[in-house]
Amino acid sequence: MSTRFSRFLEPRTDGSPRVKICGLTNAEDARWAVLQGADAIGVNFWPRSKRYLDPALGRPWLEALAGQVLRVAVFVNAPVEEVREMLQSGLVDAAQLHGDESPSLLETLLEEGHAVYKALGVRDRRSLDEASTFPGDALLLDAYNPTEYGGTGRTMNWALGREAVLRWPDRAILLAGGLTPHNVDAAVAETGAFGVDVASGVEISPGIKDPEKVAAFIKAL
Repeated sequence: MSTRFSRFLEPRTDGSPRVKICGLTNAEDARWAVLQGADAIGVNFWPRSKRYLDPALGRPWLEALAGQVLRVAVFVNAPVEEVREMLQSGLVDAAQLHGDESPSLLETLLEEGHAVYKALGVRDRRSLDEASTFPGDALLLDAYNPTEYGGTGRTMNWALGREAVLRWPDRAILLAGGLTPHNVDAAVAETGAFGVDVASGVEISPGIKDPEKVAAFIKAL
């Protein structure tokens, strides 16, 4: 597991949540997120995403941010070799598996020492039962959408988020789905989530962040 990811998983001394700004597609937005105090930035390597970033195009600024912030690559149903190679390349520090990946795939990568965690779309308590089959120190809970994998702007059921936090007190539960500068504080208060993840809630358009919203989101916490 990367040192940067291990640090991300350490609770803040003041109890405030970790913040990940996801769906970044350019250097300017990434640097602004870091400047405002984001703990992690996310880049989407799924070609069908509205926020897709070609790794070759992102390389210069992702490499420049090494050591300054946790760099997370989002994958959707990618071959394990692709995830492994990206993590070994040093371009990113951790991988978020946001598709229909199996617990065994996650376990394989974890056993190899990679920093990786699962993201799940939550419909009901059965989704939490499914989440319990995945290994790892972190788990991201998103709003369920039958046709898209994250970044939809739909709000997750916060009561289920709270249930997850209580069910797995030793896991870092990251909350996503419909978060904005106006509701993120309430979401954390209700769920007790370890961290929050936002994409559409701080955007001008898919992949283009609104600097004021990014700053307001982080300051709200």
